[in-house]
Amino acid sequence: MDCINQAHSNTVEELKSSPLSNEALVCDKLKIDENLKDSLDESSQVLVPNEALIENNCPPATPNGMDSTDTTTNIVLESMNTLNSGSDLSNVLNVLSLNSKLNCDESLLVDVNDTQDHIISANRGICYTRYKNENQMTPIINLITKGLSEPYSIYTYRYFIHNWPRLCFLAIHDSEYVGAIVCKLGVHKQSRRRGYIAMLAVSENVRRKKIGSTLVKLAIESMVEDGCDEVVLETEVTNSSALNLYENLGFVRDKRLYRYYLNGVDALRLKLWLT
Repeated sequence: MDCINQAHSNTVEELKSSPLSNEALVCDKLKIDENLKDSLDESSQVLVPNEALIENNCPPATPNGMDSTDTTTNIVLESMNTLNSGSDLSNVLNVLSLNSKLNCDESLLVDVNDTQDHIISANRGICYTRYKNENQMTPIINLITKGLSEPYSIYTYRYFIHNWPRLCFLAIHDSEYVGAIVCKLGVHKQSRRRGYIAMLAVSENVRRKKIGSTLVKLAIESMVEDGCDEVVLETEVTNSSALNLYENLGFVRDKRLYRYYLNGVDALRLKLWLT
């Protein structure tokens, strides 16, 4: 994976060491166009990570239901330790899919055919894949709905995912989808290309594995490859875990949006400058 900008290596080291909160990591309540019209003073600059955003040197977790001496488990561990190509990662998923005794929501189970050739990277026993087809829509919706303060319609999901499939990523652990991020990219004020993080969610049972921050980094990297100049999002003022996650990645507080959500809670708009 290409580096974002070789000049900002110090920022990367800070991002790698930042902890992931154990509360819900959800960017709530999108506003498709109207609420993306304001920008901060361009004199403030926030540097973006410039190196490869995923580390593959962490020991993998042993899949549930498999003994550590089991042949299948050994294949998984060996594969996770030699993650150097897409084919290696796909092989890991093929092995994990053999574990049919997973105690999880069936709607979140991974069909290997839906991730083949789309696995991007792996870290700490988590595989990351780019959105591939409509079969992944249901797990995305289920993941995000569990953490939202208010629901979205299927049309909202399709608006984002069908128009910007390159900016939608999922995290996989033990043959189950455990995280998702949904974004968009467009022109702002007829000049700057602005990215927007509409939704982010991580399952409660896999917190503290840096899944949320990794998904955000993958999305930002793809935005940069498409010429993005800045990234914005909104989150509830009470969502301290989301605020900590984004601020650790370099986002700053742009403005407060009063009674932004249907439940009456205010939102904070966060912004990250890339250029």
